[in-house]
Parts: sequence; C-alpha cells; structure tokens
Amino acid sequence: MSFSQAVSGLSAASSNLDVIGNNIANSATAGFKSSTISFADMFAGSNVGMGTKVAAVIQNFNDGTTTTTSRGLDVALSGNGFFRMTDTSGAVYYSRNGQFTLDANRNLVNTQGLSVTGYPATGTPPTIQTGANPVALSVPTTQMSARATTTATQVANLNSTSTALDDTKFDASAVDTYNAKSTVTVYDSQGNDHALDLYYVKTADNTWSVHAIDSTTGKSAGNFAVGFDESGNMTSLGGVNGATTVGLSIDGSNGAAAGQAITLNMSGSLQQNTGATTFGNPTQDGYAPGDLTSYAINDDGTITGTYSNQKTQLLGQVVLASFSNPEGLKSEGDNVWSATSSSGQAAIGLANTGTYGSLTAGALEASNVDMSQELVNMIVAQRNYQANAQTIKTQDQILNTLVNLR
Repeated sequence: MSFSQAVSGLSAASSNLDVIGNNIANSATAGFKSSTISFADMFAGSNVGMGTKVAAVIQNFNDGTTTTTSRGLDVALSGNGFFRMTDTSGAVYYSRNGQFTLDANRNLVNTQGLSVTGYPATGTPPTIQTGANPVALSVPTTQMSARATTTATQVANLNSTSTALDDTKFDASAVDTYNAKSTVTVYDSQGNDHALDLYYVKTADNTWSVHAIDSTTGKSAGNFAVGFDESGNMTSLGGVNGATTVGLSIDGSNGAAAGQAITLNMSGSLQQNTGATTFGNPTQDGYAPGDLTSYAINDDGTITGTYSNQKTQLLGQVVLASFSNPEGLKSEGDNVWSATSSSGQAAIGLANTGTYGSLTAGALEASNVDMSQELVNMIVAQRNYQANAQTIKTQDQILNTLVNLR
C-alpha cells in the first residue's frame, strides 16, 4: 500500500508543479487569472489512507494590476465582469483581456479573432440601443454626414453710449451706418459654411435694430429689433416682449436646401456702458461632413469616433457579463472561458452598473499571478515530491530486507 500512497503523492505533486508552472508562464499574459490546486485524501474501508488525489483546480478571479498603455482600443476591466465575445459559429466566450484590435473588415476583435460584442449605435445622430441583443461591434470608415444649423446663440453686450443712427440708411458696406457687427458661422444642408453677419444699429435709447445678412450668398437672413429696460436687461426680441429667440432664414449654396430656418438665441444679452460693444463666443449646432481620423473605447464602454470636422460620434458600446459563480467557468485556452451549469448563466449589462465592474480606457489588466508566492509554492511542491520519492525508497529497502531473510 505504501507504494500506491507514494505514487499518488508523486502524481499530486507533479500536478501541483504543472499548475504553478502554468501560472508563472502566464505572468505576463494580460487578463490572466492564476490557479491553485486542491487535494483530497483517499480511503477504502480502512483507517489507513490510500494516498491523495487532485480534487480541483481553483481559479483566482481577483483583479490584476491596471497598467496604462494609452492605446485607443485597450481597456482594463476591474471587478466581477467579463468581456463577451463570439466566434464565427456564434459560440459565446468570456474574457478579461481587453487588448482589442480591428480585423480586415474593421470588426472589433481580440488577438485570437473573436468578435467583441455590445450594443449598436443607430439613428441620426447615432444613439446606443441599450437593451438590444448584443451584436459584434465594428468601427466603420463611413463619413459623418453634414448637419444643417438649426439653432445658434450670440450673447451681445451693446454699448449704451453708442450714437443713435438712422436705420433706413443702413448699408452693410458703409461702416458709418451701423454701430457694431458680429459673425456666426452656420452650415447648410450639404455642409457648406455660411458667414451669418449680424449688424447692430442703435435707433434710440434702449432700442436696437439688427440686420442679419448671409455674406456667403449676399442675401438677407432677416431683420429684427432688440429692446432693453432702464437697467440694460433685454426685454424684447423681434418685437415680442420677453422673447429670447428670433427666427432667421438662409439659402443653401451649391444646391443645398433653400429657406433653411435658424433660431437665433440672444438670451443674456445686455446694454451697458462698457465703452465698447462686445460679443461672447457664438455657438451653433451644425457642422460640415467629416472623415474618421481616430477611435477609442471610453471608460463607460462606448466606442467613439473622432472626425476631421472636429466632431465625435458614437459607434457602439461594449457590454459586460457577470456570473453568480465565476469559479465555475470552464477555461478554453486563448485567455477565454465558457459558461457551465456550475457558473450559471451570464447576466448582460454595462460597465459601472450592478456587478459588472468598471472599465479604464487606454489601459490593460495585468495577470494577477504573484510571482513571489508562486516561487515559494514551487519550493514546497518540490519538497513534497522529494518526500514522496523518499517513501518509495524506504519501502523498497524494507521489502529488500524481507526478501533477504533466511
């Protein structure tokens, strides 16, 4: 019996060394989770044990260290979540390695070619379809379409000491027929930019007339009056008391739509004795078309593309999976796992919600292997192996003594 006990010990120690060696070999594998081996003794109708056996190999799903890479498609996962991936046959796998890249078809994949899944971005402008069935994500090179300006803002601080002028003599080419001028760049339906010039003419105390001219086409975009109270606060716009917005209209260039309506918001405008009329930075919601120049995964899992028109656009959002018993997952190699009856079914959700963990963009989760501990474990396993080998040697000496009895 001693031989079988020692042999079982040798086998167990060898398996332990296999697990330790695998941990050490993957100490530099992003998202790798170390394992420990569990042993159990064996009995067979006797109080004398028959040795040991490997009861289980238990995975340690504690977080690895987050290391910065500054790469747009690298993302580190912390907490209980897993990235959800699919292969060409539709089989689902889970991983902690957030080292993603694009394949020849610009699909977002891991280094083994498995597709990263998430929620698609649809509509104009694109929005994330949260709750939809996860699909393989991609980064298309489709150009961002132009967007026509619908609203613009301009905050004016008009000089109350300006000289009143005859509005009927206004001439955009004659600087002495108006008191001040500002320009707001707007876009038509094809993305052509238009310089919308606003000419301010003081017609009386607390009363101004504004002439809007599209200098790109040379056409008027509308005229309106602005009124102020004794404290210099704006009280009316376009002849409407309490109004803060006024409607303008431009004609597009090069075949773009004519009669494009633009709402100008002048909320916060004042008439004060500042010595000179000043204007705040104008804003508007239109833009020219743009080509994709870069892309990145963000901390919330959204994938955004940056375009040559200085705009960003949603391209999708990576989903995460969580399990009631992660230790029940089956290792499939290539740094991925598959669900089992022991792990339970995957729950799908987003980063920073529930039990799905959090993401760090431009970073990777390193292996959670503790090299110092593994080297100590290796020494213990080696001594265990040597001790079991000594048991065989001792038993052999005893049997040899018995054989030599006369």
